[in-house]
Amino acid sequence: MTVRPDVVVLGSGVIGLSTGIRLAEGGARVLVRTAAPPARTTSALASAMVGPNLSPPDDPQHAWTDETLRVLRAEPMPGVAVRDGTLAARPAGATPPFAERTPGFRPLADDERPAGFGTAFAVRLPLVDMPVYLAYLLGRLREAGGAVREEPVGSLDEAAALAPVVVNCTGLAARALTGDPDLHPVRGPRIVVRNPGLDRFFMEAPMAPTWASIFPHGDHVVLGGAQRRSDDTTPDPAEAADILARCAAIEPALAGAEVLEHTVGLRPGRAAPRVEAERRGGALVVHNYGHAGNGVMLSWGCARDAAALALGAPPA
Repeated sequence: MTVRPDVVVLGSGVIGLSTGIRLAEGGARVLVRTAAPPARTTSALASAMVGPNLSPPDDPQHAWTDETLRVLRAEPMPGVAVRDGTLAARPAGATPPFAERTPGFRPLADDERPAGFGTAFAVRLPLVDMPVYLAYLLGRLREAGGAVREEPVGSLDEAAALAPVVVNCTGLAARALTGDPDLHPVRGPRIVVRNPGLDRFFMEAPMAPTWASIFPHGDHVVLGGAQRRSDDTTPDPAEAADILARCAAIEPALAGAEVLEHTVGLRPGRAAPRVEAERRGGALVVHNYGHAGNGVMLSWGCARDAAALALGAPPA
């Protein structure tokens, strides 16, 4: 990009790319500056299931999730498949409020629930194969005229010298850029196995330190999960074995499945995402980070509101 951009977006994960697309398709000249290509961001390690929308109606995350679900259901996108699956909890009577609004919702009878679960219901939700989806988003951004440069900025002031508007979508790296004390790393392992023939997903709730999740994507299945506050990204064989055992207890076909990938990402933990604008010298800085483990689920909604702030319009 030889012409000075209207907006510099920092970060090329799902939040940065979605926001960049909204801006570029809205007519802005967009430059994305990133420390790593999309395929090597934390977003590439997400599972990722979108929904159900269980946030209270007055919570901004409710509207953000609704917008993401609308976008993903509106048109076919590479890496996105709407699938049937099961959501379950160990206690009985644990169906959360608003769950019945989820497409495909049906409580499961006693003989349909996995052993050890007192609550389970069927739903139909989008699953996202993140490496494929991120490649699609990158291509869409470029088709809209956006440019991507693998060169991180050292500060928000440096970014503000590049364009009159900066959108900070740097995830956990926002700690260094903003000094935000509420942002912290949450370690999350990603186990990928060869698919033994599964087409339904499974998700255990609530997301405690450990749980079981099974997300099939064609020839492979992404298994979870575990989370703890830590900045250690070293794969732990014992942690992987525990995840495999918990998932195989629910879906016996996974027992002995070939492990194709074992990686660890750091989610940008925060009590709530930060989507707001501030003036920094002569530049407008819009923050869009801190989505914890819900980056994909909130992505298009947060992108809509961040782009509106960047372009001077009130968020929806």
